[in-house]
Amino acid sequence: METRVAVMSIIVENAESVETLNSLLHEYGQYIIGRMGLPYRPKNINIISIAIDAPQDMISALAGKIGKLAGVSVKTAFSSVGNA
Repeated sequence: METRVAVMSIIVENAESVETLNSLLHEYGQYIIGRMGLPYRPKNINIISIAIDAPQDMISALAGKIGKLAGVSVKTAFSSVGNA
């Protein structure tokens, strides 16, 4: 199955959504290459970057689930690099 490499940028403005977000990321953990989270206390938000290598439909499904969380926004940038 062909996979794509992508980076997800996530901004969490609602702390009540963190537990569900972490659960989703754990569910897709086998595809996650790395994760970096930065709390930005002056604005009371959290900034998370996820590097992922997965089938495109899996990446889109994860982004869709994350985007439905209250107070959470997500954007995905795809690499043109694929593999079989």
